[in-house]
Amino acid sequence: MPIPPTMDELIKDLLRRIEVGEFQPGSQIPSTQELSDHYDVSVSTIHRAVARLRQQGVLVGRPGRGVFVAESNRR
Repeated sequence: MPIPPTMDELIKDLLRRIEVGEFQPGSQIPSTQELSDHYDVSVSTIHRAVARLRQQGVLVGRPGRGVFVAESNRR
């Protein structure tokens, strides 16, 4: 059974997924629960990772709609 990633590893993987185009600029990322299940980490770890990426301007929250990849990430 694989070891769950640390928050820094989780952030790096989310950034990688954005970089390779899995999550396109302007697209919604999976829900907190879906990410929690995918990475086998707690929802609070996902919240902290997403918050950090929002602070960095990589992700943007849209109240009532979810979290999206910032348009400025367009390559």
